[in-house]
Amino acid sequence: MGLIESVRRWIDGEGMDDPLAQVDSNAPPRRVWEEFFVRIAREIESVMQREMFTPPGGPTYIPREYVVYLNAEDDHEWRGEKRRGLEQGLFHILSERARELSGHTQLATKSFAVELRVDGTLNKGEFRVQPVWDSSEEGGHTMVTPRLTKPQPQLNDTELPAGAESEPGEGEVTQVRARPVELYSAEVWHNGERQSVVPVMKQEATIGRGSRSTAVDIPLKGDPEVSRLHAILTFDADGKYWLMAKGRNPTLLSGREAPREERVPVAPDDKIDICSYTLRIQPK
Repeated sequence: MGLIESVRRWIDGEGMDDPLAQVDSNAPPRRVWEEFFVRIAREIESVMQREMFTPPGGPTYIPREYVVYLNAEDDHEWRGEKRRGLEQGLFHILSERARELSGHTQLATKSFAVELRVDGTLNKGEFRVQPVWDSSEEGGHTMVTPRLTKPQPQLNDTELPAGAESEPGEGEVTQVRARPVELYSAEVWHNGERQSVVPVMKQEATIGRGSRSTAVDIPLKGDPEVSRLHAILTFDADGKYWLMAKGRNPTLLSGREAPREERVPVAPDDKIDICSYTLRIQPK
């Protein structure tokens, strides 16, 4: 943590010299990483200071999530472990910095998340930071997803289903919608404790933290390492289950990391580990 600590001190203005100047000149890839890290950390801190506020008698509020938009080429270069190290390093520094900026007041924001995304309008080497006040960890809010309905054929008076009556004087009959069918259930565990059993009524079910702009069918709240859309679980016409990992952090299938953006088979007995959550399929 020596480099991270020196970068933090430089960001805070405690030192006048660039800490990157002490990096071995024979290791240019490492120097590029550090320069990129410092530039982003400084920009996020600037956004944090601009957005934070403390109401009279209240705690200090700071955005809990920061989205860093990169050029597509830069985004491609920061994949895998490099990307995870960058996000975790920023998270560490910003968590410490937020506590320092709040001073003696209580900090209302208890956790932070940093996520890298692509912005095709940016040139190589450019980036921008967007704070997110809209929390995706809205405990206590019930998430409702649209129910699937099957199209109903037009009925005439001689084909009324049981319980449907035609309105007097009208040539139309009451339309009866088909009720949604539960295909299977997903058992959700968090830190070793069973949280819920979620009925799944869609052939393609989304899994993740979700947000007001990103609805998911199986929400995993309270863990900033879970992406808004972390995985997709598919139930095909042959009765088989498939998993596609999409999150930045790993999705484990029975202890083995599932490849991102690739559909892999999953059995009901398999454990699906997503950060601090574990899911199991419960067939009907």
